[in-house]
Amino acid sequence: MHKTIPLLIILILISSLGGCGFSVDQFWKEPRELLVDRVEDARDAQQETVEEFQTTMEKFKSVTNFDGGDLEKQFNTLNSAFERSEKAAINISNRVDKVEQASEALLKEWREELQQYHDESLRQRSQRQYDETSVQSEKLIVAMRRAEVKTKPVLDVFRDQVLFMKHNLNMQAITSLDSQTAEIETNVAGLIQEMEISIAEANQFIEAMDFTE
Repeated sequence: MHKTIPLLIILILISSLGGCGFSVDQFWKEPRELLVDRVEDARDAQQETVEEFQTTMEKFKSVTNFDGGDLEKQFNTLNSAFERSEKAAINISNRVDKVEQASEALLKEWREELQQYHDESLRQRSQRQYDETSVQSEKLIVAMRRAEVKTKPVLDVFRDQVLFMKHNLNMQAITSLDSQTAEIETNVAGLIQEMEISIAEANQFIEAMDFTE
């Protein structure tokens, strides 16, 4: 009976930290390991977003090619695809926030530890690694934020057309959709390009963090 008390106390402590902005993995993981995990999560979320936006674009084009049948069914399909894209974009924002927080935590701890060295050559070596990681982290976050921003114009156009079609289930709505196809394709292409750049930056960052171990 008494042997379970320490575990219970630990679980209660972890639960209470959750209300202060901590998570279980933050409680147990080293800052660098946590940062790598966050970058991997953000990278995977970006890849998922690319797939969702491509699917929505395909659904959008299928509606513009509508030649008879259940128009309401077509709308529901497009709306569902749009909602998934919207959720994916929100998820990216949350993931990048966590990358930024983890990066700040790692660099803060690293700066403090640089002052604790007695061996100057080791301190300088660690300082160089710190500087490189700081630059790489900033470059990664900028790339991720740039890709995140690209989701907005695409979602705005999708949302406008979905709302219009919702209240106008007729060929006028289809014509309106068709007129926006070129703009949406251009925006989606730009979004995918930025996402691919950001994903590549994430992979490079992860490799660099492995190198500094």
